[in-house]
Amino acid sequence: MQANELTMEIKELNLTYLMLAQQMVRADKDMAIFRLGISKDIAEILGVLTPGQILKLSNSNMMLCRIRFDDSLVLGMLANYGKEKTMVQSHAAILLAGQPVEEIS
Repeated sequence: MQANELTMEIKELNLTYLMLAQQMVRADKDMAIFRLGISKDIAEILGVLTPGQILKLSNSNMMLCRIRFDDSLVLGMLANYGKEKTMVQSHAAILLAGQPVEEIS
């Protein structure tokens, strides 16, 4: 994959993420904060962004979302679940909930 193709993919991911995050915040702010791992301040900002602002933000060549399973235990649990899918997802959710949220600096 060439650099310009990679940049376009990142921009598309940013746009999709921002649109989904805004939809989640508008539907249920508390659940969005939990599922996205963001702070209340960031959720408030996402909730009021205009479509033009979302488009402008998404045009960055840096990913705006963050992969939350930095811990190999969580990644392994999510990737290799067996029959106990619900229990594994619940355990992973508990571990992810203990991670710090993203803050505005």
